[in-house]
Amino acid sequence: MTASTPRVDPDLVRALRADLVASGFTVAGVRDLLGPMASAALDRDQSLPAQRVTASSASPCATLVRLFTLGDPVDLAEVAAALPTLGVDGARALDLVVPEGDGVVARCDLRPHAADGRDWWVASDLGELATGGPLREDHVLGIGGASATLAAWTPRPHVERALDVGTGCGVQALHLEAHADEVVVTDLSERALAYARFNAALDEAEWDVRAGSMLEPVAGERFGLVVSNPPFVITPRSGEVPLFEYRDGGAAGDTVVRDLVRGVGEHLEPGGIAQFLGNWEVPRGTTWTDRLRGWLDGTGLDAWVVQREVQDPAEYAETWARDGGHHSGTADFNTMYAAWLDDFAARDIESIGFGVVTLQRPRTDRDLFVDLMEVTGPVAAPMGPTVLAGLDARSWLAESDDSVLLDTAWRCAPDVHEERHTMPGAADPSVILLRQGGGLRRQLTLTTVTAAFASVCDGELAAGVAAGAIAGLLGVATEEVRAEVVGFLRDAVKDGLLLR
Repeated sequence: MTASTPRVDPDLVRALRADLVASGFTVAGVRDLLGPMASAALDRDQSLPAQRVTASSASPCATLVRLFTLGDPVDLAEVAAALPTLGVDGARALDLVVPEGDGVVARCDLRPHAADGRDWWVASDLGELATGGPLREDHVLGIGGASATLAAWTPRPHVERALDVGTGCGVQALHLEAHADEVVVTDLSERALAYARFNAALDEAEWDVRAGSMLEPVAGERFGLVVSNPPFVITPRSGEVPLFEYRDGGAAGDTVVRDLVRGVGEHLEPGGIAQFLGNWEVPRGTTWTDRLRGWLDGTGLDAWVVQREVQDPAEYAETWARDGGHHSGTADFNTMYAAWLDDFAARDIESIGFGVVTLQRPRTDRDLFVDLMEVTGPVAAPMGPTVLAGLDARSWLAESDDSVLLDTAWRCAPDVHEERHTMPGAADPSVILLRQGGGLRRQLTLTTVTAAFASVCDGELAAGVAAGAIAGLLGVATEEVRAEVVGFLRDAVKDGLLLR
């Protein structure tokens, strides 16, 4: 079967939407139909439990799951009952299905998506779960782990113009629609843009869809928010590894992400934010922060990068060799595995980092902030509100000298608690921690001075006054205590443990 993309016929797309709503083919409806076990198995790309559940149900929702999610052939009468407004002929006209035996089979994956109190539907190419074979190199990816991560981490201020770079089927643009007056999307893949146009029509969205590589289609334009789930996978150029359009940007190493870091500033308004995911190589004898600081130097942007995962070259090769539908132990898998190892060895790469990059063009002429941190554990979901608050806090700190911090009365955030760990029989604690329940879930180890200071952070007493009182109680020079308090404040305030 040749690869196709859905067609956009406004009347037929409206009919399809009406049928999806009426059938209960929503995130909640599918979850209720499948139950927790089959839903969890489907998230792991295991279809059998879902097939067992839907085979025993005559509901329209079950029919649509079998057709569009599992990729099973479905009887014509069942499809007609599930899509009464669109009809089977309408589904064929949109190129969603083709005949097979006495029924039809889907030509694309179509599944519900929900966020921010809204229900959407996202069409993309059928995955390995439905086709049973490796993906095509021009495969258009649907909702995956990376796209969900980016959506969860993206701050969502209202902006006049937002840009989705490398939109794919348009997942990020759907989220932008809720808080941007105008949404522009770009992609080099014409097939991806066809899916994006279809999804915009299906979800009643209006996007300015532009063909071209990364930022090229928006030369000379600026935006209040730029998001990207770029083709960040580091792929050998030797020919042994398929170059999937959704993950490979056509450049060696981590050049795609580096170029995005260095080039996106030209497209940000003052106060504008860029949010994207990325991989970066760490050559032996260096650190990931060395790598990122080199990229950031001279951009004129604030930067907050959170490294979420680190893999060695073998782990990385295993992850991405499997990603295209190839399985461990096969000849193709082993060939690709070796190509990745050779590629990393040629550049003496010791590890590969993955993380979330947040950049901001300052509104005022001030010192930039660059915060590179590693957080590999669980974080709040969604993280977007935390990112937005963190940018505001870091901007305020960059604009404020130490005297401003000391003149401010601080209070502990509601999700912050103190923990004291004491050895058996000891009179005093050996470790005192300030632990954050939300956000990045940071914990700070407190000293005698900072523990005393945190205990009086109730929004009533200015930090400088509190530092003076603590110095008197401990018999320590006031300037020493003030300096320690300022250092503690700059660390605790940026991530919301202390609030003004």
